[in-house]
Amino acid sequence: MRIFNEFTFEAAHHLPHIFPDGHINTRLHGHSFRVRVTLEGKPDARTGLISDLGSVKSAFDSAHEQLDHRYLNEIEGLETPTLENIAVWLWRHFALSLPGLAEVGVYRDTCGEGCEYQGEFEMERKAA
Repeated sequence: MRIFNEFTFEAAHHLPHIFPDGHINTRLHGHSFRVRVTLEGKPDARTGLISDLGSVKSAFDSAHEQLDHRYLNEIEGLETPTLENIAVWLWRHFALSLPGLAEVGVYRDTCGEGCEYQGEFEMERKAA
């Protein structure tokens, strides 16, 4: 079974070194981001809960402080703030404090874009 909580943040970024000069994404611009944090597990027999969603909110509050109304390129680990890199950054932020973390989704709804990450690359790095 899976449960999730969603949050938003606003931030600016640009994507240097990915697109040719003059491409729209090489210029400074901003987005409204939506983040979905999904936990997976078996509900506790006594409480009926997989996890207290308040713990997800607490973990997100810390990330929100680092991301909201910020220039993402200045954040360590987000020098190239693609959807993919933001999802991995958030996964790393949540992994230690959220047992049962199954997926982090990062969406730019106004663009119809998003990235959903299940931590596969983290597991590959640990196995190597």
